[in-house]
Amino acid sequence: MSSALVTMDEKNRVALPKEIIEKLGLKGKMLIVDLGDHIGIYPVPQDPFERLHGCFNTEKTFKELRKKAEEMAIEEVAR
Repeated sequence: MSSALVTMDEKNRVALPKEIIEKLGLKGKMLIVDLGDHIGIYPVPQDPFERLHGCFNTEKTFKELRKKAEEMAIEEVAR
């Protein structure tokens, strides 16, 4: 497990250390979750819909599929 001490800038941004980014292969979007007394940072798949292939019939709208995908991503992170 890696750790690093970082500081928020004047716009409340935090830069992740290069070593951690490279070790974990992080890129693209991250989901930040409030875990009570700390936060979790989880990578979001580049194509979250690819993980849903075959889970739904084609009668659902894109909006419905997207909402379900977002719900499933949040549930997966909470595990």
